[in-house]
Amino acid sequence: MGRLVVQAVGPAGAELAGGLAGRAGSASALPDAGTQMFVSAAALAQDSDALIDFTHPGTIGIHAAAVAAGKCAWVLGTTGLSAEDEDIVRGTAQRVPVVYSANFSPGVALVLALAERLARALPADEYDAEIVETHHRHKVDAPSGTALALARVIAGGRHAAWPDAVRPAGHGQVGPRPPGSVGIASLRGGQVVGEHTILFAGDGEHVSLTHKALDRSVFARGAVRAALWAGRGRQPGLYSMADVLGMTHSPGMAESQEVASR
Repeated sequence: MGRLVVQAVGPAGAELAGGLAGRAGSASALPDAGTQMFVSAAALAQDSDALIDFTHPGTIGIHAAAVAAGKCAWVLGTTGLSAEDEDIVRGTAQRVPVVYSANFSPGVALVLALAERLARALPADEYDAEIVETHHRHKVDAPSGTALALARVIAGGRHAAWPDAVRPAGHGQVGPRPPGSVGIASLRGGQVVGEHTILFAGDGEHVSLTHKALDRSVFARGAVRAALWAGRGRQPGLYSMADVLGMTHSPGMAESQEVASR
C-alpha cells in the first residue's frame, strides 16, 4: 500500500513529503529512490499536512502522538485495532482531523450507505442478513475490517446490539439462527484483492449487494483523496470516507467508527 500511495500522490495534485522506514525492506518498495525517508513518525508528521497510515495496530499509539504533536491530519487505514487502540483514535480526533476507514474505496462507502438503508427497510424477523467476504491467502485477519464495518451498519440499522448481533460462520450443531443476527463468512485463497457480498434473505425473495476490488490502487487513490480533504484546514474530528465524498449522512464508518474494529 505504501508503494501504491506514493504512485497516487502526484496524479492527485498533491506533494509527497516523504515516507517512514518501518519494517526491514519497506523503504526499497518505494518506486522513487529520491523519496525522503524519515526516521520517526514524529518527524514525518511535523513536515506533513496529512499522514496516510496503512501499518500495524502496534503503531497506533506512536502515530497518534506524532500527528497530535505535529497538528497533522491522520488518514488511518490500519485494521485489527483493539478497544484500547480505538480509544486512542477517538482521543486523537479531538485534537486533529482523523479519517478512519476500513476501506477507502468510494464504492464501499456507497455500499455501506445502501446496506444501512436495506437493514432499516427489511425487518429482521423476515430477512436474515449474511455477509460473505473473500480475500487473498496472505490476509492475516478474519473477518475483514470491511465485513465488520458492514455488519455494524446493518446491526445499527436494525437497532441490534453490537457486537452481540454478529455471528461468524460456525460448524456442527450451531442451533437455529437468532432473529436479527448478522452472519459473516470469511473465505481465503489465491490473489483476491477483496470481495464483499451482503445478502438479505427472506422467505420469498433475496436482495444482495456485492463490491469487488479489482486493484489495490483504488484504496490508495481513496486514501490520497482523504488526505487532501482532511489536510486543508479541516477541524478536528473523527471522519469517514462518506464525509470525504460529501455524503449528507455518514453511512457507517463514522457511526461504525465508534470506532470500527475493522
